[in-house]
Formats: sequence, structure tokens, C-alpha cells
Amino acid sequence: MEYTAAQSGFRQRKLQHNMRLRNSSMDGSDGSQLFDDTSATGPGAQGVYRNQQAGPQAAGGLPGQSLLADPMSNLAMAYGSSLASQGREMVDKNLDRFIPISKLKYYFAVDTVYVGKKLGILVFPYMHENWEVSYQQDIPVAPRFDVNAPDLYIPTMGFITYILVAGLALGTQNRFSPELLGVQASSALVWLIMEVLAVLLSLYLVTVNTDLTTIDLLAFSGYKYVGMILGVVAGLLFGKLAYYLSLLWCCAAIFVFMIRTLRLKLLSEAVAEGKLVRGARNQLRMYLTMSIAAAQPVFMYWLTYHLIR
Repeated sequence: MEYTAAQSGFRQRKLQHNMRLRNSSMDGSDGSQLFDDTSATGPGAQGVYRNQQAGPQAAGGLPGQSLLADPMSNLAMAYGSSLASQGREMVDKNLDRFIPISKLKYYFAVDTVYVGKKLGILVFPYMHENWEVSYQQDIPVAPRFDVNAPDLYIPTMGFITYILVAGLALGTQNRFSPELLGVQASSALVWLIMEVLAVLLSLYLVTVNTDLTTIDLLAFSGYKYVGMILGVVAGLLFGKLAYYLSLLWCCAAIFVFMIRTLRLKLLSEAVAEGKLVRGARNQLRMYLTMSIAAAQPVFMYWLTYHLIR
């Protein structure tokens, strides 16, 4: 019992001691505070702090404002923009001289109806009667409004499709390789360029005054890919005999198409004057027209015969 009374007295003295320590710490908080209380600072101290932060910006401003405020910088920027515009105009002018971008848009102005009718004329030219190109104020109308106008859409798509069909034919014969397909595409492109250059040289030597342009010749020379595709596809589906028959039909069709189209271009002077095709000069033009038309079947056979076995 004495031990219990002594123990309880010790606990009471300890609690009283802790209470005194807590009260003393609350009373002497100003002396034992670890950090300064800045919440009680007045508006003057906050104003000084804000002025210190805004000081560099108020003194010097933004870096871009000083650059734009300089008249020499404005002059240099204006001079640089004028040089850039002049350089762009020079590039566009020189590019249009060698690659007439504005004219190329005319040759790709086609629609689905034009493509269908043109393909029908290329395969069955015997039923077509009017071969003259329509003009509007001395300017030929767009191909989508005139089926007789040359275009580059069908030759371009024909060339790409021919390369794909050639790769398919080589694959069915276990001869496909990327190198061989590249050789096929490059050889077809080289023959096309050589053909156009030969026609241009012939027109220069014969001194034909015609409105045919290089792009027109490229378009007319590219129409033969339609017959080449039909021949190769027929050969792949039905054998070698079908290839020869379909290619023979397409060769005759492209020959008639070229004759009826180019004679209005190469013999335009005689047709306009109402004269008969007589004289050595007009005979040379007629021979040139037939030569260009006769070269199409040769190229069609040369570029397709090795694809059918």
C-alpha cells in the first residue's frame, strides 16, 4: 500500500512538471522560434519585394521590343523579306521555263467520263468520227470537256500499271526480282524519251509548222501502254495465243488512232487552206505521220514479248 501511494505521488509530480514546461514554452515562443514570421510584415516590405522582381523588366523591357524598336532592324527585316520574295519569283519563273507547271495542270484536268471515253477510243477507234480538238478563244478546252484533247493522266497511269503487270508476269514465271523490275521500268522510260526526241528531231528537219508541243507528243506516245497492258493480261489469263491476238488488235487500234489524230496536227496548214496533200513537203509530213503511227506497234511488241512464255 505504501508503494502504491508513493507511485501515485510520483506521477502527480511528473504531470505537474510537464504542465509547467508546456506553459513556459507557450509564454516564451518569441525567444525560442526557429524561423522568422514573415506573415506579419507590412505592406512596405511587400512593395519592396515586388519592386525587386519587376525591376529588370521595368528597366530594360522585353528583349524583342528593343529589337523591333530599332529602325535598322526593321530595315534589315524588310530587305530580307524582299530578297526572299524575289528569289521565290526567280525560282518559279525558271522552273516554269523547263517544267511548265501551269500547262501540266491542263493535261491532268480529267474526270471519270473522259477516261472511260478515251479508253474506248484507244481500243475501238474505228467508230469515232469527229477527231478535231475544240477551242475556246484560241485556247484548247480542258480534256474533261473534249475527248479529243490529249492528256497525261492515262499515259501516267498506264505506265505505272504496265510496270505492275510486268512484275506480276515475272512473278508467275519465278523470275521476279527488284533489280529486274527496275530494269523493266527504266528501259520503258528510256524508250519513251528516245521516241519523243526522235519525233522532235524529225519535226525540226521537216520544218513542220504545228501546234504540237513536247507534252502532246509525250501524251500520244504514252497511249500505247493501254494496249500493252491488255495484251499482257490476256496472255497471263489465256495463254500465248490470246496475247498475240489481243496485241494485234491493240496495235491496229493505236495505229489508226495515231494516224487520225496526228494528221490534223501535222497537216494543219494544208487542211486550213483547203489544199490537197500534194508536193514533196506535204508528202514528207504524211510519211512522218505514218512513221510515228507505225512505231507504236513496234514498241508495244518489243516491251511485252519477253513477259509471256
